[in-house]
This record gives sequence, C-alpha cells and structure tokens, in this order.
Amino acid sequence: MKRTKIYQLILIIILTFNINFVEAQLLTNKIKNSHSDSLRGQYGVGRDWWDVTNYDLHVIFSISDSFISGYNDISFKVLKKGKYLQLDLQDPLILDSIIVYSNSLPSKKISDKSITKDGNAYIVSSNLFNSLPVNSSNIHLLAYYHGKPIIANRPPWDGGLIMKKDKNNNPWISIACQGLGASVWYPCKDHQSDEPDKASLWVTNTDTLITVANGRLIEVKNNNDGTNTSRWSVNSPINNYTLIPSIGKYVHFSEIYKGEKGDLDMDYWVLDYNLEKAKKHFLDATRMMKAFEYWFGPYPFYKDGYKLVESPHLGMEHQSAIAYGNGFKNGYLGRDLSGTGWGLKWDFIIVHESGHEWFGNNITTKDIADMWVHEGFTNYSETLFTEFYYGKEAATAYITGIRKNILNDKPIIGPYNVNKEGSGDMYPKAANMIHTIRQIINDDQLFRKIVRGLNTTFYHQTVTSKQVENYISVQSKINFNKIFDQYLRTVQIPILEYRIEKNMLYYRFTNCMKGFEMPIKALGLINQWINPSEKWQLAKLSPHINSVFSIDPNFYIKTKKVD
Repeated sequence: MKRTKIYQLILIIILTFNINFVEAQLLTNKIKNSHSDSLRGQYGVGRDWWDVTNYDLHVIFSISDSFISGYNDISFKVLKKGKYLQLDLQDPLILDSIIVYSNSLPSKKISDKSITKDGNAYIVSSNLFNSLPVNSSNIHLLAYYHGKPIIANRPPWDGGLIMKKDKNNNPWISIACQGLGASVWYPCKDHQSDEPDKASLWVTNTDTLITVANGRLIEVKNNNDGTNTSRWSVNSPINNYTLIPSIGKYVHFSEIYKGEKGDLDMDYWVLDYNLEKAKKHFLDATRMMKAFEYWFGPYPFYKDGYKLVESPHLGMEHQSAIAYGNGFKNGYLGRDLSGTGWGLKWDFIIVHESGHEWFGNNITTKDIADMWVHEGFTNYSETLFTEFYYGKEAATAYITGIRKNILNDKPIIGPYNVNKEGSGDMYPKAANMIHTIRQIINDDQLFRKIVRGLNTTFYHQTVTSKQVENYISVQSKINFNKIFDQYLRTVQIPILEYRIEKNMLYYRFTNCMKGFEMPIKALGLINQWINPSEKWQLAKLSPHINSVFSIDPNFYIKTKKVD
C-alpha cells in the first residue's frame, strides 16, 4: 500500500513536469489574439479575487420584439483584495446599473463614472472592492440590464437567442451559447472556471406559454397582466452556458428511475402535438441512464432531477434540462455517423447530450481549450452505450467507423486564455484516443473503475486537461504522457512501418513525436503485444497463419508496409 502511494506520487511529479514542458513546446500559438480574446479568456485581476456562489437571475422576455430586460443578483465570496471587477455582458445588451450590498454593508450604487465599457466587458472600479474583508461571503452584486440579444442564425453552432415558431405558429424560444458565452443574454462572470454553487432563474413571459429551465420548478406566479413568472432552482454547481430557459407550448410527462442513488425524477417536456410520439421515443432516456450509471457512476444531479426538453435547435447539454431537437428519430437526424448501422439503434441526441451530464456538467474544464474532456469522453459514451446493449463487436465497429470524420487539421487542445477551442477532432479523434488507451490498460474492470473514479474524484468540479491526464496515468499505473501529447497536441497519427523477412517482423513508428512509443496488439505474432518506438525492432511471426500480419483495429494508428 505504501509502495503504491509512493509510486503514484512520483508518477504525478513526472507527469506534471513533462506535460508542462510539452505544452510550452507544442501549444505555442503563433496566431495573434486580440485584446478582447484575452479579456474574455483570461482569469485575470478582474476575476481572480471573487468567487461566484449564486446567480439569482430575473429576466422578462418581450417575445414580439425579442427584447429582454432584468437583473442578475450575483452572490460571491472574497478570495483576496480586489482592485476592480470584470462583469461580462455582450453587445448589443446594455448594462444599466450596479448595486453592491450585503448583510453587513449598506446598499451602494456604483457610480457610472466608475464603470468603463471594454468591448463585451464592463470594468467596475471602486474602492469598495478593496475594502471587502478577505473570506467574507454572501456579498451581492446586483446588475440591471436590457436590450436585444444577438439572434442565433444557426444554433447551436452559431449562438444567441433563438426565436422560432412551432408548426402551429406558436412562439418557441430558447438560447444556445456554448463557446459564445452566457454573457450573450445575461450579465455574469463569463468564465468556465467559476461555476455558481447554485442558481435560480425567474422568467416572465406571456401566460399562454410554459417556461422550462434547469433544476426544479418552484412556482409559477400569474401577474394578472397577461404574463406569468416561472421560478426554477438549481441546487448544484452549474456552468454559465448551460443555465438556459426554453419557452413554448409545452406539455409534461414523467417517470421515476430506480438508480444507483435511489429514486431519480425523469421529466419530459415536449410541444403539445408531440406528446404521444415522445412517450414512445423517449424510452432511450432510461436505457441511457442505465448504461451510463454502469460506466460513469451515479447520475451527478439527483437533487435537480433529469429532464429532456424539446428545443428549437438540434440539442445541447443544458444541465438537468437536456435540449432535444432530433425530430424523434434514431441516429443523428436519422443518420448514422459511424456508417455501420449501429448508430441507428438509438437516438444520438438523447445519448450524446445526456453523456455530458457526467463529462461537461459534472466535470467541467476551466478553459475551453481543454474541451476534449467534455467532447472526447462524451463521444466515447456513444461507443460505451453501444457496447452495453449490443456487445463489443458492435462497439468496435462504431468507434472505428467514426474515424472517417477525423480531419487532423489542428491540435485538439486549443490556445489557452483566449476562449478558443481546438480542433473539432475533440469528438471522434479524442474518443478513439480514449479507446486506444483502454486497449493498452487491457483490463475493462480497471478502465470502468477509472472512468467512474474521474466522476467521483472531480465531482462537481472544474478541471484542466492535465489533471485528467495525470489521473488516468496514476490510476492505471501506466505513463500515458507521450500518448496524450501525440493525440491531443499534434496532428500526427503514428504510422507503424513494417516489413516481413523470413518469418520475422521488423517494425517501427514514424510520423510521431520524438521519443514516442506505445504498446499495441498485433495479430499474427507469437507474442501478440509489441511496443514500437522510432527505432526498428523485430518480432517472430506465428508459423500457424502463413505469416499474415495485422494490427488490432481497436488501436488508432496507421500502418505502412515497406520494402
């Protein structure tokens, strides 16, 4: 036991040094980023001294002209002395005023002269911030605002306010803002690294429509003026971009799922004319929950329940209120992204977006440059779902099938501190990297323990890629440092060059980082495992299969026979 702990400590130190060095070498971004990129992406002096604990967001939607107004009552804790505060709110929305108050402080309106607009941020300078006692909590910043938010042209990829009509010409409204940021529709500290511990969302709109949002519905108040106000409450940490209302002609049905932590409320909100269709199609929700609790551990938000909410766009991982717009079809809008047929056995949006409840919502990256942690594991959740219900051969077909979608255009990890993602390969390539790592671990029980352990160790936390990488290496007792670097930080897919001479196999890796090596499983050898590096090595072919040689397709590499 003591030797194991010492080993783990040494491995952590080695990994941390190596990853820091490689990041400095490989992730140097020669593209010049703007001041606004840095202002949005850095966790600088306007952000690092205060920690958000609660958002109490009140918003009035004027549907006829896409106008919104309201305020966000932000509670925070003081971590250290602060010179100024950065509050994010994107054009063309306008910040009206800011009031600071607490139980021990008199309410104080911040002078307009103390508020400077800097692009999509407001820099609030006040001696008040420097006077706040360190470690004091429940300080409130009350931010009033109004305006017409950016309208999304192609949600969820192009974010903003979504204003549509259902097929009966009723208003249907939501928001998509991943990447773009929650400040596109409300004032907040718009950085993934600081999640409020809880949140409330009060939405006022016409009383002919229903508002559905994250967490639990607390009350619906009729305002006796043709509007009502719905209050939804989230009792878990939540990332800014998933705190989203959906407004429409919704109806509701529900069920209780007997899960690992007891009874889980599973609620479904769909447009009124899709009720019967949804009752049949949403059976995939409980199938998903059973598979993912097996692989990833208990659903992370029992306090807030699980919801599927029909949305006016394809889908998004809105925490405890998954946005669903897949048209009640299996596959991805009726298509199988793997091209194998297995992707048509289940609804892609239900499986994929719900997978984000574990990777993305439970475990959230501090910087979107590390979004592979969200998307790679969630993309791999599709393979694990397939394996759970249809077996390993089906899962292998699915994960190898999605390789055709890999571009290898740029590294998966993007530039840090500028709010920019890396390559879209964070989906299929990162999933295939995880699958390859699973083969190297070569112990499915241990792999499952590691994936569940990630969700336990980093429960309701924000993380870096480095933390996730180190955890996998330490728990598996295999140093995956070079493998993570190769697949996450370069665009090179290792090529196994080989030649066969007199029943002997000569092999090496090319198209790889200096010092790269990785064990792989080969067919046609007396010893199935080889550990190629950049240097030529040899192994003996099995005499029983006439020197036929191939690589196990579960490993994401390329092969090249040479003379």
